[in-house]
Amino acid sequence: MKYTVLNNGLKMPMERVGVFQVQDKRKSFQVKKTVTVFLAVAFLLSACSGAEEKSPDIPTPSFPASSMQEAGVIESSLPEESLPEQEPVPEPEPEPDNSWQTDTPENHGVDSAVLEQMHAALEGAPVYAVLTAKDGVIIDEYYQEGYDETSTFPFHSASKSITSALFGIAMEEGAVGGVEDLLADYLPAVMEQEDERKHTLTLRHLLTHTSGLEWYEWGGGYSNWTEFRSAENWVDYILGRALVAEPGSVFNYSTGNTHLLAAAVEKAVGRGLMDYAKEKLFGPLGMESVTWGTDPQGIADGGNGIVMSARDAARFGQLYLEGGVWHGEQIVPAEWAAESTSVQDSGPGGSTGQYGYQWWIRSFNGYDTYYAFGAWGQYILVVPELELVTVIASPGPQSSYASRAYFTDYVLPACKESGEAE
Repeated sequence: MKYTVLNNGLKMPMERVGVFQVQDKRKSFQVKKTVTVFLAVAFLLSACSGAEEKSPDIPTPSFPASSMQEAGVIESSLPEESLPEQEPVPEPEPEPDNSWQTDTPENHGVDSAVLEQMHAALEGAPVYAVLTAKDGVIIDEYYQEGYDETSTFPFHSASKSITSALFGIAMEEGAVGGVEDLLADYLPAVMEQEDERKHTLTLRHLLTHTSGLEWYEWGGGYSNWTEFRSAENWVDYILGRALVAEPGSVFNYSTGNTHLLAAAVEKAVGRGLMDYAKEKLFGPLGMESVTWGTDPQGIADGGNGIVMSARDAARFGQLYLEGGVWHGEQIVPAEWAAESTSVQDSGPGGSTGQYGYQWWIRSFNGYDTYYAFGAWGQYILVVPELELVTVIASPGPQSSYASRAYFTDYVLPACKESGEAE
């Protein structure tokens, strides 16, 4: 018997091969027939679904309906009012212009000839700068050789008035309860003092220098200033001073009082005074020159540590002249601006005047004035009736009252309405 080898390697008798091939051809024909019927049915279904359908193989260009409408190709099928309207993007508010404007003295009722006489008197004098703003613009600005509007000066105890402003802001925000709050509520170390009378110290006592804590800073004679500044912990040193008068009974000027006040405000707001002031005071006013010293623990030197330019000092004075408002924004609460520059204690009297909440108050040349005052002749003087602010920065050591004469003997007399000097 003859065999043949199939594709799969098996042997098959020759007579069987013919039968297998016939069967295979029949199966192939049936498959082809089935495929042909399937294709015919698919073609008919495609024709029924719409002869206008585009072939997916041919890319169709797409145009925005808006551009086709503009070209007149199609009409919008949606009513005009049903189309969504885009909200207009609001323009960002412009940054406030905190730069000082300048003008001639005559445009503000001030005699420039008198101011020129002052400039002549200032040449070589122990004064860094004298700046006067009236009606919200600088009308006179004098600097000794080597200094200009970018120069910064230590304003010493005039810093106290800035600490007072931040106290008022913190009180308005609710971080500080009020002037009658106990100091111990903010500085628990007060309760560790053996003299229980210290436990009754209030923030008002600090604001008005009536804490009763022993302190020698005002006038001549012995001073504990160097001892204070060299202490490892200023707060502990101040609290450790003997209580020599009942709190609230005697005025005794003390940078120690203001330092405790600064420490209390920092505790209340939860950050340093400089950081707080940058957001709440210096930033809004554009007081970019300010630096502020600290004690060994990093607490702001609230009674003495401010260094700034004369123009920034004038910004602070102008803020108070306008009732705590700057460019329409209430920065220092109006009530606090008024209270702190009103008499709260008789103070030392004499040529210095009475005392508010870290501001001095007295009359010069017949005009009610309140002012920030620092050692060796630093002044920020505010005269509401004249809409006038004068800043004086001076080197030291020298008499703290010497430079004030340029204000009383020249600036005020230059104002045409001013009376005779006292």
